[in-house]
Amino acid sequence: MTPDVLIAGLRAWFAAALPDHGIYALMTFAFVAGLARGFSGFGAALIFIPLGGAIVGPKLVSPILLVIDGIATLGMIPTAWRSANRSEVFVMAAGAALGVPAGAATLALLDPTLLRWSITIIAICLLALLMSGWRYHGVPSTPLSSGVGLIAGLFSGAAQLGGPPVVAYWLGGKSDFTRVRANVVLYFSISSIFSAISYYVGGLFVPAVLALTVVILPSYAVGLYGGSKLFELAEERTFRIACYVLIAAAAIIGMPLLDSVLR
Repeated sequence: MTPDVLIAGLRAWFAAALPDHGIYALMTFAFVAGLARGFSGFGAALIFIPLGGAIVGPKLVSPILLVIDGIATLGMIPTAWRSANRSEVFVMAAGAALGVPAGAATLALLDPTLLRWSITIIAICLLALLMSGWRYHGVPSTPLSSGVGLIAGLFSGAAQLGGPPVVAYWLGGKSDFTRVRANVVLYFSISSIFSAISYYVGGLFVPAVLALTVVILPSYAVGLYGGSKLFELAEERTFRIACYVLIAAAAIIGMPLLDSVLR
């Protein structure tokens, strides 16, 4: 096979796999989601899933985010490994090992419109939890940590929305924000492996996921890098408020009733 034939074949494959609308919007959403993820260690799904789901549907957007986030955050893992409370992370990940497959089965089997409404409602409820300032102030225990991991795994498997329960739980302890961020990054590097296996078994890695990953990954990676730099420079409170506003806007605009806004 000559190079020209190979290139022509790849172009034809991408043309068939990519959606016919919304590519630039997806790239923009990925960049903003990457900013939030790079700064706080979470939040990408709360922004990208509702908005991206309105363009390509939840059964595509969740695997896309899983892949681009898994690739783009590889460089964050060594630092997180050194700074995180690894024993707590592993206990929570054990719970996620049970929750993620159940969530992935929900993603594969549930009606797309119903799933999108569920994602919108869950995103708004999780945002309310974060904005309320509520934190778990008790002493972390193995059963409780694994239980939070189970719930977070269920949300991650269904829509990559497992961050807020984990953050609300860890922020209530004695760890500072830097330790919490490291815990979250390390936890999701582990739970993403469970999600990838479950998505593969569920047949969710279709050609469109690979094609969109190639297109969107650079935007997400740039946002992730920018967010990591903002973490070093910006005040936590200021950026957190900005993330809350973006998450709220994403949840509202991503509702099925407003599809015409994004199309």
